[in-house]
Amino acid sequence: MKIYTKTGDKGTTALFGGTRVPKHHIRIESYGTVDELNSHIGLIRDQEIDARSKEILIHIQDKLFTLGAILATDPEKMVLKSGKERLNIPKIEDEDIALLETEMDVMNDSLPPMTNFVLPGGHTTVSYCHIARCVCRRAERLATLLHEEEPTDERVLMYLNRLSDYLFVLARKLTYLLQAEEIKWIPKKL
Repeated sequence: MKIYTKTGDKGTTALFGGTRVPKHHIRIESYGTVDELNSHIGLIRDQEIDARSKEILIHIQDKLFTLGAILATDPEKMVLKSGKERLNIPKIEDEDIALLETEMDVMNDSLPPMTNFVLPGGHTTVSYCHIARCVCRRAERLATLLHEEEPTDERVLMYLNRLSDYLFVLARKLTYLLQAEEIKWIPKKL
């Protein structure tokens, strides 16, 4: 399989289903940002973290490929006139969202309650989580814009929303496991 095709040399790319769009199209920005997020999550997974977190991060990376495939598909090419699915694209399921919620609940049970916002940082691994969280929020913003223009499966939006929360809670968990300092943001009075 050749990596280069030269078909994008004039600034367009093909979606699943064959439709060509400009490389700056909101659909491309959406799944490209999900791909960027997936790379950041791989960086977190490569750190010295607990086995359960690594296992969940691998699961998340798999789901992000699914999510990217959904976003990379022309919605008009997904379904035949008969109503049958034309392309065999996996889905984000309710169980995928529930897994993130369950994992957050388990992590939160072992953490002190949050009384303030916290400043990102304290340890490189924790900072990677916060960077991934911010990229996830950007992916969510782009996916919601796309959804306004060309509706997609709402579970894509739900998954990205939960994932950014998961990454925040993971950052807090790793702060405590790595014995890093969690600095509360306390606004200065004028």
